[in-house]
Amino acid sequence: MQAVSEAKKVKFATQADPKILAELRKIAGQEGRQLQALIDEALREYLARKQGNVPRRRVMLALHDSVTEYDSLYRELAK
Repeated sequence: MQAVSEAKKVKFATQADPKILAELRKIAGQEGRQLQALIDEALREYLARKQGNVPRRRVMLALHDSVTEYDSLYRELAK
């Protein structure tokens, strides 16, 4: 498999809700990234989620928060 930076890109046309597109452009600007990079990232995450290879980000964040908050309790329960 080719690295992302080495992969050949294919152009395609699509349509998007103007509000969603505006938000994506805003995020791209805030992060100093190109819109295409955000779309590519979103498509990769969508495919990984559909293929069941990667847990959802919000689930992992919730797990992290839980472990941080209840670490001592989990350690006690593990004994």
